[in-house]
Amino acid sequence: METYTVLVVDDEKEIRDAIEIYLKNEGVRVLKAKDGVEALEMLHENQVHLILLDVMMPRLDGISATYRIREEKNIPIIILSAKSEDTDKILGLQVGADDYVTKPFNPMELVARVKSQLRRYVSLGTFEGIKKVIDLNGLTLDKEAKEVAVQGEPVKLTPIEYKIVEFLMSNAGRVYSINDIYERVWKEPGYNAENTVAVHIRKIREKIEIDPKNPRYLKVVWGIGYKMEK
Repeated sequence: METYTVLVVDDEKEIRDAIEIYLKNEGVRVLKAKDGVEALEMLHENQVHLILLDVMMPRLDGISATYRIREEKNIPIIILSAKSEDTDKILGLQVGADDYVTKPFNPMELVARVKSQLRRYVSLGTFEGIKKVIDLNGLTLDKEAKEVAVQGEPVKLTPIEYKIVEFLMSNAGRVYSINDIYERVWKEPGYNAENTVAVHIRKIREKIEIDPKNPRYLKVVWGIGYKMEK
């Protein structure tokens, strides 16, 4: 893979160093920070393509750091959580994380997830489609600029949110199940994907809909899945 920079944020030096070894073996440049505060400082000083972010850290935890990062940047964030409860994972996704890995993790799985997120981040707009700009009654998506707007006002989406919107807008009118969306966007089997997809759909609605509870564009088809209204 090309040379990318990954910021590893964890308060345990052994974990930072171990992750660095595996990523460097894949040709990835690694930056390291011991907490959220240090991570934010490094993001302002370096070009970073992806962040691996621990949840439990002193000074500024991973969830709070994700929220702060999302105010400025859309780069992929993978949450590292020592807990197996869904609440931690869902909370991380709610504030803008793109994926999560539960500790203790398999190093090769972590590397695979990093590669997957990097591929999506650097190749947004790769879904097939003739139109470069899609307009659905005021909701527009520019595939070349990787931009989404509502009635001309730009909408700030995370990479995964953009990918979901692009997929559904490129196939407007068609209904896709949660598993279909997960498999097409995340490029992996959609087992137990309901919470992950639902959280992202809710965040997208909050950004593109005037009234998220009565959506105009992104509709649910009860018992089947979701569709983007033509």
